[in-house]
Parts: sequence; C-alpha cells; structure tokens
Amino acid sequence: MSATPLLEAIDLYRFFHAGDDETRALRGVSLTADRGEVVAVTGPSGSGKSTLLACLAGLDEPDGGVVRIEGRRLSRRPENARARARLDGIGVLYQQTNLIGHLSVDENLAIVQRLAGDRGRAGARRRAEVLDRCGIAGRAGARPAQLSGGELARAGLAVALANEPCVLLADEPTGELDETTGAQIVGLLRRRADEGAAVVIVTHSPELATVADREVRLEDGRVAA
Repeated sequence: MSATPLLEAIDLYRFFHAGDDETRALRGVSLTADRGEVVAVTGPSGSGKSTLLACLAGLDEPDGGVVRIEGRRLSRRPENARARARLDGIGVLYQQTNLIGHLSVDENLAIVQRLAGDRGRAGARRRAEVLDRCGIAGRAGARPAQLSGGELARAGLAVALANEPCVLLADEPTGELDETTGAQIVGLLRRRADEGAAVVIVTHSPELATVADREVRLEDGRVAA
C-alpha cells in the first residue's frame, strides 16, 4: 500500500440533537482505503454506517476528526468545495436511486459529466462505455420510471461511475436486488477497485462482506475490536 491512503478518515465524531436528546452516531471512528482496495463497513442498524458514509462523501460534516482524499482535506470545508471534490473524484451509489426522474439514463450521466467539465464527444464516448459496462446500454434513452429494479441499480452505478471516481462509496448496493443482479453490481464494484479506485461498501450482508479485501465493523458508533 502507498504511504498516504487514497481515502482516510481519522477520529470521526458525529452527534445529532433532538431537543434535550443527543445521539452519538460516530465516536472516534477511523478508516482508510487504498487504491485497488475494497473495504466493507458492517454492523447492526444504528451502528453509524450510513453516517460514516455520508461523512466520507462530504455530504455531511463530522463534529470532530478529518476526512482526506489523496491527502487533501475534504471535511471542514464549505459545501461548494466539498461538492467540487465529489465531482472531481468521488462516486456514490445510493441504496435508493437518485436519478432525475424526467431525464433519460444517458442524460443523467451527461449532467454529472457536464458539472465535472467533461463535455463533447469524449464525454459521449465515456457515457457509452460506462452504460455498456453496466449492462444498460440498451436502456440509455429510458427514464427511471421505465426501468426495472435491476436496471435502476445498474443505472445508479453508471451515474456513480460517470466521472471516473478515484473513490467509490456504495450504500447497501445489493440490499433490494435478486442474486444475479446483486452479483453483477458487486463484480462492477470490484472491477473499479482493480482499475485503481478505493471502494467502500456499507452493507448488512455477510456474503457481500466476504468479497471485500478488508472488513471494518461498527458497533454503537465505534470500530469494533
């Protein structure tokens, strides 16, 4: 592994308040993922997995600690700077699709590329390659409502891969899929790692955790021994 991890979270804390009640979602969590590595984050419901993923993606800010991508700080920066960092190198595969409903699959990918500055013929070629890789090239012109559950999952992954991320984060990527489609998604995540990305998968599935290079288990907001 390289001296500096591609993705690094150090001593993360995240608290939520509702009236006088405080929920300590993360309590000193540290995690690294290097190029070519798949890390599975496991643990029971309420252990802090989704909160950790949101902090790693720059979608949420930790109350303490730091997140770095390629040695550059992601956390404790303005939202526009974190959004720029996501466009430049972070792909997120959500459990529930985040495709824009009135746009086609291809148009959803094009928006990500356009925001990242990838336009024109090169962008079109890249979209075609990603859609083909994800097995959904024949549905490029379809809108999300016209897709099956498996097609939606593959389209969501295509969107996450549209900017060729060096860090790919996946939240329960096989949770609502049949065995065949789930295996396809896992294979695509593994392939992205083999191409040099760091991949972090949040999952309840013991089977999915076994395909990772390393497992980090959370319990009550902490990394379990």
